[in-house]
Amino acid sequence: MKALLHLRKAFGFSLQGLRDTMHHEMAFRIELTVAAILIPTALILPVSLILRILLISSVFLVLIVELLNTGIEAVANRISTEQHPLSGRAKDAGSAAVFLSAVNMGIVWGIILFDLIFNYS
Repeated sequence: MKALLHLRKAFGFSLQGLRDTMHHEMAFRIELTVAAILIPTALILPVSLILRILLISSVFLVLIVELLNTGIEAVANRISTEQHPLSGRAKDAGSAAVFLSAVNMGIVWGIILFDLIFNYS
């Protein structure tokens, strides 16, 4: 029973994190909009299950990394809003991680769509 209560609280914290990020981060809202388009698209494309999973996972990876980046930024700002080289490095690394996850998503989608368009016909 105690474990179930713990899971319920953890789930609540997770939902709160999603709500806060949606409310405060424009980039996350944009990425959610992209996800709302790409995930249904992945579900209707005539591709194998493994490719469908790859397409959807690449979208979720961007959202996950954006959430982590938002957490890094929040902690850095909590410590101090003054410019500091270490805070800057942490924020830049988080931003780079989001960028790389988005590039990964673009490559995954690009390769699969290219193959679908040019090898399907």
